Amino acid sequence: MNITNNTILITGGGSGIGLEIAKTLNSSNKIIIAGRNKEKLDTAAKGLENVFTIQADITNEQDVNRLIEEIKVNFGELNILINNAGHAYAYTISDTSDTYGKAVAEFETNYFAPIRLTEKLLPLLKQQENAAVVNVSSIVAFAPGSHVPTYSDSKAALHSYTKILRHELAKDTSIKVFELMPPLVNTDFSAEIGGKENGIPASEVADSFVNALMHDTYEIRVGNTEVLYNSFFAGSEEAFSIMNG
Repeated sequence: MNITNNTILITGGGSGIGLEIAKTLNSSNKIIIAGRNKEKLDTAAKGLENVFTIQADITNEQDVNRLIEEIKVNFGELNILINNAGHAYAYTISDTSDTYGKAVAEFETNYFAPIRLTEKLLPLLKQQENAAVVNVSSIVAFAPGSHVPTYSDSKAALHSYTKILRHELAKDTSIKVFELMPPLVNTDFSAEIGGKENGIPASEVADSFVNALMHDTYEIRVGNTEVLYNSFFAGSEEAFSIMNG
């Protein structure tokens, strides 16, 4: 896929992986970063060319509808959607009294929100000559992490949805569907689960993503995600053991 002259929407684009992707692609593309915190978005966009901000909570239907309308009015040439926004709780099921509440919050952001946003933007994406949907899942989509149990569930669900979406859109559209699967990454998002000490740089994830986009590699398994993926299909119990020490 061409990595220049695109108009790209990145949810959760104010920090972490989303912001690094924006930085990597902004010089030769038009980038829209969306997120809940306007101040954070404005700070992220400073010093970057061709980067625009839209404040929106993707779990809120009114915000999503407003986001869609603004895209249609101001960025009608949008051809790449990157569902990057994520939400996670670090805990163990045996030690919490609110597994249900945590699971609902994680699924709202990590699974249901990408489905709704993708569905609402598909008519616009179908109008473009070259278009793509990118879902950011995780290494835990293959082998769940006991420290992020319901986050793992939500990313496994997103992985399944992405495969089906790719299969269906290939039938009668030119829309390409990618899945970015990072391992532990050094971001504020992952600080609670050791990302600062043990995560790879977010810039490494962004570089791997851009290279895969350019070569139409639809499943982008960054770093040790590839190792775990191979272990998963060799033996799922072995992969589970690797993930959980």
